[in-house]
Amino acid sequence: MQPVHLIDASIYIFRAYFSLPESITNQYGEPVNAITGYADFLHRFLKQTRAINIGVAFDKSLTSSFRNRIFPDYKSNRELPPENLATQLQHCEALTRHLGIATFASKIYEADDLIGTLANIMRKKKRTIHIVSGDKDLAQLIQGRDILWDFARNIRYSTSAIRKRFGVQPEQIVDYLALTGDPVDCIPGVPGVGAKTAATLLQHFRDIGSLYKNLDKLGNVKIRSATRIQQTLKANYKQLKVSRRLARIVTNVPIASAEKRLKRKRPDRNKLEVLFNELDFSDRRLQKFLRLR
Repeated sequence: MQPVHLIDASIYIFRAYFSLPESITNQYGEPVNAITGYADFLHRFLKQTRAINIGVAFDKSLTSSFRNRIFPDYKSNRELPPENLATQLQHCEALTRHLGIATFASKIYEADDLIGTLANIMRKKKRTIHIVSGDKDLAQLIQGRDILWDFARNIRYSTSAIRKRFGVQPEQIVDYLALTGDPVDCIPGVPGVGAKTAATLLQHFRDIGSLYKNLDKLGNVKIRSATRIQQTLKANYKQLKVSRRLARIVTNVPIASAEKRLKRKRPDRNKLEVLFNELDFSDRRLQKFLRLR
């Protein structure tokens, strides 16, 4: 049985937007570089996998995520998409829908949370999950025979590969991120605790709860400046709890009829033709997509 493929769209859209020139325009002179790159990615993915059960998650919660209520500075380093990208984001979502692929988006929950919830739902159906993204945060969702697939680099991370890369198990990634922090999302970590130290602590104490219950035993762990780190951990306990909440992916977002929606439908040729005309995409490109079914 084929795995369920869950795609984190934003990473591929933004990569295309920043790597392809804005000189790629339609007949109206509007940039279509992001949608061009995303369409190429989606075509390559569908051609390679012939995926049947597939969902694509889009981010619409840059300033309205529930995490912003917990920590106002969350993702404060990110600018809102410029107007020409915002329009292309809508085109990317439309392209995905017209190809018969389920799209998921929320102004409260991030794409990671939608993927986490879909993975949780389908895992209960005994399905293997392949998460298509280069985002390390999603490693926390990998279980059993699941795969985190960095499609652009063609790297697949199994549970053992995640353990080798980070030094911790997938289920420990949340605590790992809370300890190290994540500057990409403005999640503060514990000062002086880097990746190697965080991995060593979690290898020894398993999770943050156990770590704090055994702070007096920190001297038994082979890390530099154990006494200083012990004091820093004590001083940053409250912030660490907040960082952990920010880093944890939600897996119980209300999503109706998930299993049914994830089954790929037939492309809507009429809507694709209208969209491709607007984007000034060739009929040849359209036919390439239609032949995939």
